[in-house]
Formats: sequence, structure tokens, C-alpha cells
Amino acid sequence: MPSLVRFEEWRLIVDTTSLVSLALVGGAYVWTAFRRRQSAAQAARVGLKSFRGMATTFVAVFGLVGLFEVYIPASLIAKWMGHSAGVLSLLTGGVLGSVAAGPPAAAFPIARTLLDGGAWMPAVAAFIVSWVLVGVVSLPFEAKVFGARFALIRNGGSFLVALLIGLVMGWLL
Repeated sequence: MPSLVRFEEWRLIVDTTSLVSLALVGGAYVWTAFRRRQSAAQAARVGLKSFRGMATTFVAVFGLVGLFEVYIPASLIAKWMGHSAGVLSLLTGGVLGSVAAGPPAAAFPIARTLLDGGAWMPAVAAFIVSWVLVGVVSLPFEAKVFGARFALIRNGGSFLVALLIGLVMGWLL
């Protein structure tokens, strides 16, 4: 359980970092508003437009996480992605991330659900990294644009890198 304690410590750091970041951005808006009111108003409009565009995606992601938690029992997660499954759990995490579609930020709430369900940290790290690096869904388009050989080598190499990063993260945490 020492890795779980370390993960909780990191979670506290992340929560603190989020609050500090929010305070810094708020302070920058206030400072800009005093110096150049029109620029601050324009920045706020652009930020709100961006937020509206992303809000629907995040609502969908959190809805998916909720369905995931209800319909996939923790015992199944532990069986396929738990520490006891060894290399199979690492491969499962990598494959799941490779076939996932959506914005990379969506991987994090799902990863949290996997960890809560008993998944092994290296498998979850491989899941997140392969979500970002490997594009099974976009492979046909990539092959058409860059050639099949390039697309297969890039995706295969990225998959191996995701597994390696998963192992390194497990060693570090």
C-alpha cells in the first residue's frame, strides 16, 4: 500500500496546484482589467467561449465515467488490470487506451475510476499514454496521408513506448 499513500500525496499536490493556478489566472485578469479594460473583456469572452465548447465534452465524459462505474464491477477491473494480472494488465491498459477516442483530458477521470477499481498503476499509466500517443481509430486516415508503413511503425512504436512509460511510472510510484 505504500504506492497508494504516495498517490494520495500527489493528489493533494494537484488539488493545491489547481487552486494556485486558478488564483494566478484570476489575479492576471484583475491586473489586466485595471491596465487595459478592453483587453480583459475580450480575454474573458474568448475564455467563456472556450469553456462552453469544452463543457459539453466534459459532461459527456463524466456521464461515461458514471456508466463505467455502475456497469463494470471493480472485480472485473482488478482481474484484468490489477497487479496480480501482471503483464496482461499492462497490455490491457495499453490496448484500451489505444482504441479509446476523444480528447486526451477524458482519460484522466476514467483512469481515476480504474485506480479506484483496483487497477495496477503501470496499467493505468499505459492506458493514459496510449490514449494520447496511439490512434487505432485514426489509423486508416493516418495511413492514407503518410503511408501504411509509417502509420503502423509510428503506432506500434508509440504502443511500446506507452507500455514502457507505464512500467517506469510503476517503478517511480
